Amino acid sequence: MTKSKLKFKRNQDQSFLVPKKITKRVVSGSIIATIIAATPLFYSLYESVPAQKVWDTFLFTYDSTFWKDANYAMWVLTGKVVPLLLLLLWFFTCRHWWYHTLLVPILMYLIQIMTTIKGDTEYIDEFQLVSMLPVMAIVIPSIYLIRARMFSKINDVDKTMQELEDEFKIGPPKNFMGRLKDYF
Repeated sequence: MTKSKLKFKRNQDQSFLVPKKITKRVVSGSIIATIIAATPLFYSLYESVPAQKVWDTFLFTYDSTFWKDANYAMWVLTGKVVPLLLLLLWFFTCRHWWYHTLLVPILMYLIQIMTTIKGDTEYIDEFQLVSMLPVMAIVIPSIYLIRARMFSKINDVDKTMQELEDEFKIGPPKNFMGRLKDYF
């Protein structure tokens, strides 16, 4: 047998001797999976809010001046908070080179939540694009430059698209199942 085959066989034999332990990755992955699986519950939280103008709790009092119904206001708010939560999870767990583009929809939902909470304005979501222009002015050109650099490397070097994408990813190289998990 060659050295590499012996080394592989030795590593394979020793993997049975090492007790399995819960790693930090498994715990954080379980927390993220639980949050994603619980999003229908988060979305339906508005149903516990009474359908009246003033909502009194032991923590706060909410007066829905613009919405005229606290239940409706919370329905609008949960319709914006749940996608924001999912986008934030995606942003912080994504290893692709383009993950900064997620900042644009994250900012969009943040602006919508702020105008929903403010609630006294009649024109919700009207000046959203103007507010997002500074972030878009930074994110879009930077993503274009990364993409242009990738394609120049493709033309200059005989690398596959997968090898170039792996170069821009954060973290160690993965096997087939790891790559499959990146896409789903």
